[in-house]
Amino acid sequence: MSILVVGLSHRSAPVAVLERVAVAGDDLVKLLHDVHDSPHVAEAAVVSTCNRVEIYAAVEKFHPGVSAITELLSRHSGVLLDELHNYLYVHYEDRAIQHAFSVACGLESMVVGEGQILGQVREALKLSQRRGTVGRALHEVMQQALRVGKRAHTETGIDQVGASLVSVGLAGAAAHLGSLRGKRALVVGAGSMSALTVATLSREGVGEIIVANRTLSRAVRLAGSATVPARAIGLADVGAALAEVDVVVSCIGAHGLVITADMVDMVVAHPGRSGGAAGAGGPSSLSVGGDAGGGAPRKVFFLDLALPHDIDQSIGTLPGVALTGLDDLRTAQDAANAIGPKAVEAVRRIVAEEVAAFLSAARAAAVTPTVVALRSKAAEVVEAELTRLGGRLPDLAAKERGEIEQAVRRVVDKLLHAPTVRVKELAAGPGGDTYAVALRELFDLDPNAPEAVTRADIDETGPSSGEGAQI
Repeated sequence: MSILVVGLSHRSAPVAVLERVAVAGDDLVKLLHDVHDSPHVAEAAVVSTCNRVEIYAAVEKFHPGVSAITELLSRHSGVLLDELHNYLYVHYEDRAIQHAFSVACGLESMVVGEGQILGQVREALKLSQRRGTVGRALHEVMQQALRVGKRAHTETGIDQVGASLVSVGLAGAAAHLGSLRGKRALVVGAGSMSALTVATLSREGVGEIIVANRTLSRAVRLAGSATVPARAIGLADVGAALAEVDVVVSCIGAHGLVITADMVDMVVAHPGRSGGAAGAGGPSSLSVGGDAGGGAPRKVFFLDLALPHDIDQSIGTLPGVALTGLDDLRTAQDAANAIGPKAVEAVRRIVAEEVAAFLSAARAAAVTPTVVALRSKAAEVVEAELTRLGGRLPDLAAKERGEIEQAVRRVVDKLLHAPTVRVKELAAGPGGDTYAVALRELFDLDPNAPEAVTRADIDETGPSSGEGAQI
């Protein structure tokens, strides 16, 4: 079984294409099951974030696996295959392991070193475990990727190389508004990205945070985590809240706009026409900036971190309004690399070291079923010969019979010890799988015997034996 990665990210595709391919909620679950149900895929997991959609799979054969996954991505997204092929990347076997580790370390992120990806990979693994789409092969790769990601963040300065997308985006907000201190902010959504936004805004000393979400209880919980005054509202109240705030960060990724141009134009660009909408939740729009008599519109900064877009992109043309989206943050990665090349290089060395160790261990483990099958065959031969000996010498005393049995078994064990130890050592190196093949040929093993050993081992331990492990 080999690991395969098929995906697209900010590096390979424009945001407009990523928006069309992005999946979340029920759509993500449906894609996960459709991939897993393919006859060419044995295991599957989907990592879908604001700047990447990747399918990780365990497959028997490369070409059928790639074709099946690509066709499913096309079907789910509505992007024609010919167009989708222009943006997809494919990693297989060793390169797939390297890619998984690099992603978990933040090396492939839009902002190098951002730590959110660890949580996103962990959630992808948990979902695949709950849905029964991951087995031993993929589970080990993703768990190891999480461990390597944590090691990279612990041992290097990769966290300082590039701030999160939120931090980079809010730096733009501070530049537009002069400062974030004392300003009012609206955070739309209550997921991990929104939680990071609330924490960052709190550190910047904003005057108040309003959290809006479909599920009000989650908004209340997130608002409660802020270290500045904060309150929660439902999505239906977002329009009114726009009249009160200076910064808006949206992180839902709904299929449909959450904030439209009409909403923004009514309460931001023309605050005098907002009527009493703002009064429902706090100060009127007139107290925030501008005036009803037609003065200069107040400045408002919008940060859209969602995929697909939550905010109507046309609002960037309104007076006083600045809008930053994922496309605008693409240069952050280049800036991060310029800031901390030593940290990035240190993480790359960690990834290379961990990939080599993982592949070496995997190759050594791959020969184990063949070794077990060989020893099982030897044991069967010993038992058959001892039975034959018992038939030919029925009067042999029990003590002598025992001595003969022990001697035969010791001879077989000693003969098999050196080759089985050596084949495990050789299997850990490049091309190690050929030694298991040679062992099967030399000892005329049943080709199905190693597979039967592997299946029995998986059935005994279960592919999700490490499900509760956390990194």
